[in-house]
Amino acid sequence: MEVWKPLTVNEVKELFNKIPINWWIAGGWALDIYLGRKTREHDDIDIVILREDYLILQRYLYNNWEMYIATKGQLIKWEKDDNLDSQYDNIWIKKKGSSTWDFQVMLLDTEDNVWLYKRKNTVRKTIKDIGYKSSMGVPYLRPEIQLLYKGGSSLLRDKDSIDLENVIPKLKMDDLKWLRDSLAEQFPNGHRWITYLNRMIISKKTSKTL
Repeated sequence: MEVWKPLTVNEVKELFNKIPINWWIAGGWALDIYLGRKTREHDDIDIVILREDYLILQRYLYNNWEMYIATKGQLIKWEKDDNLDSQYDNIWIKKKGSSTWDFQVMLLDTEDNVWLYKRKNTVRKTIKDIGYKSSMGVPYLRPEIQLLYKGGSSLLRDKDSIDLENVIPKLKMDDLKWLRDSLAEQFPNGHRWITYLNRMIISKKTSKTL
């Protein structure tokens, strides 16, 4: 069993602000930053970067950190200056000599200045529109994009549905519609979250007319 002792959000900020790349907190922490409160415990901490920047990341971390590619239930040592195939997008990182993992980095696919959703690359946003920044200056993935990653996974976990219920009351109408439409594009035969999102959209429309 892999053991995690994740960095805090502030520790991630301190580390990544020294690296000349775009980065964003992702996962459940991104949603909690958006909500302004911690809604549940987090087993790990995720950061996303642009795929084009992965070697810059490695060069800045190489002296003090061990990096492994997580793929198909395996962890493969990421050697210095090794290029990563497009199939690899998940890197686990720990301090050299440590037995516990500190954070993981996911790689975002892009085309020119546009982010592509890997599971359905017709779903996209410009890179400048994929994140927000907290009042403390921490960049994080927009909640509708993070919920798409959760809802679009092959394994829909209980905590993902809880995250959805916590977040969507705060989402703007356009973001709710974007999430619904993106899920519908990935799942043309339906997805259980779409019904829930439609109800929320109707509720918001009704409340505006009252």
